[in-house]
Amino acid sequence: MNDFLPKDYKLPVTSNYMKFQAEQNRFRILSKPIIGWEYWIEEAGKRNPRRVKKFTEIPTRIQNQTGQDKPKHFWAMVVWNYLDNKIQILEITQKSIMKAIESLVQDSDWESPLNYDLVVKKEGDGLETEYQINPKPKESVDPEIVEIYKSTNVNLEALYSGNDPFETQEIRENIEEEEVNIDDLPI
Repeated sequence: MNDFLPKDYKLPVTSNYMKFQAEQNRFRILSKPIIGWEYWIEEAGKRNPRRVKKFTEIPTRIQNQTGQDKPKHFWAMVVWNYLDNKIQILEITQKSIMKAIESLVQDSDWESPLNYDLVVKKEGDGLETEYQINPKPKESVDPEIVEIYKSTNVNLEALYSGNDPFETQEIRENIEEEEVNIDDLPI
């Protein structure tokens, strides 16, 4: 038996953004999404994302791009990532995931995904990637998660201006109305 590292050791996650792994990705949505369009530009030899609310805000030369460089519709929301055990921003550009969540929202048995966890299973790679989306039974958000969320300052609107949503100077109470009222989360 190898005891070099503790049995349940995992490298710490430093990213504030959730990325789907090739496994079960369980998360709880904690905010209403912001919605818009994302495109990428080259600056100083580095690709950087730009996000806008409306497709018409994208420069015309970029609107007409094809393939990997074409603008993508996105949803971005604050989530609790159970795998990384932290508050993160999840940006979804995959239409299959959007359609599955939209279908749950429109189903009177499920409705708002603020009321249950979602599990996204990612299989394959590149253009062969497929996603399976499963809702978990409705249950209240763990009060510990709610407390962490309350103490985490996240301003999703900062994505539109290219700023870091975690470095905003606004206080949590000022942005709750734009997202979801923390007191409305099922606890």
